[in-house]
Amino acid sequence: MKRRLVPAVLLSLSCLVPASLAQNADAPKPGPRVVTLDIHGSMPERPGPLDWLMDGDSEPTLREVIDALHDASTSDRIDAILVRLKDPELNIAQIEELGAAIGHVRAAGKRVMVFGEAYGNAELLLGSYADRVIAQSGGPLSMPGLFMEEMFLADTLAWAGLKADMVQVGDYKGASEQMGRAAPSPQWDQNINQLLDSQYANLREQMKRGRRMSDQQLDAAMEKSWMTDAQQAAALGLVDSVVDLPDLSDDISKQLGGKVAWSGGLIKKAPTQFAMDNPFAILQKLSQKPKASPGGPAIGVLHIDGVIVDGESSSGGLLGGGENVGSRTIRNAIEDILEDDDFKGCIVRIDSPGGSATASEVMWQGLRRLAAKKPVWVSVGSMAASGGYYCAVAGDKIYVNPSSIVGSIGVVGGKIAMQGLYDTLKVNVVTRSRGPRAAMFRSTLPWSPEEIELVRGKMRETYDLFASRVTAGRKGIDLAKTAEGRLFTGSLAVDLKMADKVGGLSDALADMADSLSMTDYEVMDLPGPKPLEEVIRDAMKGFASAPVRGGSALEPVAGVIREAVGPHAWPALRDGMNAMLLLREQPVVLMTPSVIVTR
Repeated sequence: MKRRLVPAVLLSLSCLVPASLAQNADAPKPGPRVVTLDIHGSMPERPGPLDWLMDGDSEPTLREVIDALHDASTSDRIDAILVRLKDPELNIAQIEELGAAIGHVRAAGKRVMVFGEAYGNAELLLGSYADRVIAQSGGPLSMPGLFMEEMFLADTLAWAGLKADMVQVGDYKGASEQMGRAAPSPQWDQNINQLLDSQYANLREQMKRGRRMSDQQLDAAMEKSWMTDAQQAAALGLVDSVVDLPDLSDDISKQLGGKVAWSGGLIKKAPTQFAMDNPFAILQKLSQKPKASPGGPAIGVLHIDGVIVDGESSSGGLLGGGENVGSRTIRNAIEDILEDDDFKGCIVRIDSPGGSATASEVMWQGLRRLAAKKPVWVSVGSMAASGGYYCAVAGDKIYVNPSSIVGSIGVVGGKIAMQGLYDTLKVNVVTRSRGPRAAMFRSTLPWSPEEIELVRGKMRETYDLFASRVTAGRKGIDLAKTAEGRLFTGSLAVDLKMADKVGGLSDALADMADSLSMTDYEVMDLPGPKPLEEVIRDAMKGFASAPVRGGSALEPVAGVIREAVGPHAWPALRDGMNAMLLLREQPVVLMTPSVIVTR
């Protein structure tokens, strides 16, 4: 019976088609459908602490943007993407991950264009992954190369009456040199120069590939583009076209061969339900609890970002800005993953220069405990150095971006002797101690030779433990080539067996899902968000203790230094000073030098 009905239905449809075609023969063809992706400011690696309250009305994370690009590559409702650059603040590793996702879109036959009012190294690097780079008419452009500054403060401290008494294990470590030296040691100079060489090579290779330039053409362009405008940049081959913003739509229509049909933003935000004019709705919203567990099969993304400290994670650091990631917070998140059967695996996303040696070991133990039950892989963002790399080797597989910084297998310890400052300020410090080593960390005098040997012995124990964790986690690694504080970019780390694969977080997630035969799964960021009352309590606790806590009391001084050195140098200097302040409580740390400013 069914077989006899099918031809009749087909016949009926075939009779209708010609009439339908005749009726719409003169209908205009729809133009190319273009969505926009706005990139402004920094792009967070994970949701903010209160994003769960905002009903999707928050800044998208890097992973959300990359997921949206992957979805666009398979969408039949999108023909092209316009990336609008609005003063972005992206690091090189983030650009490389975004670039890989843009590559997926282009491989699917869709166009990707980038438009910006101003271009620097970062913007041009991102543009090199696209089909077309468009610059605002009259806009500035600068691509002089990579520039790095390091600040050595030994003479500054001496002028202030301070002396950094530093000991390190690892000739190439360098973390002690900012405070302990007036100029770099030969070993550190060699270490940082090869790192800069590798980063510059990565930048050049992508620019040559993306802009279809030879070495000679790129050299000529960079020679003239240290400070130029959009028109000359187009003549040099660094951008494809120059338009005024009001004419952008016409320019894109011309390039795509039809009048553009704008289809909104690439990131679709859910409409907010946070009605500020309804007090009852506000109270109801504020009483909600954040989602604490997945609703089905999931892969957890465990974030280790910032300076590693003992105890709880916190924001702001000791001198304001930056993040601290606490061992207790991470261990609690690990237990959440262990206890929830919906979590089938874990990707550890690391962006850390290291920190406390004991906290790094505690995190390593937790990750190995998790790896005994579920797969644990690692994705390195911009850096997994020193204590960050200590945590990374706990994973069964490590993914790196080409310009991720990894390594710094070494230990540094020390204190700052303040007797000279006390004398200048006419402060008479009277010390008293009981016990054989009670005065080891006195604030007045440097260590004696005997005390230095004691500290070095403890640091050697920490270094040996660190090295043993590395050799256990990275089979076949040659510590003679990779240890002693050496730093490497991700593109070199794979060849040195410090990592397994060049790829971003989305690659690690996709590969883990394939290995677990997961096709429908949730990705959940950990540590999870806190309830609102806990966020307020933590904020009030910090406010109440501000007058007496060391970090908060230093905020005025930090503000003066920040204004003096400028916005480019301050983050790196702040992180280095935070590391030194960490030595007040942790005499031995696994910290890579972060007092590096690259422009």
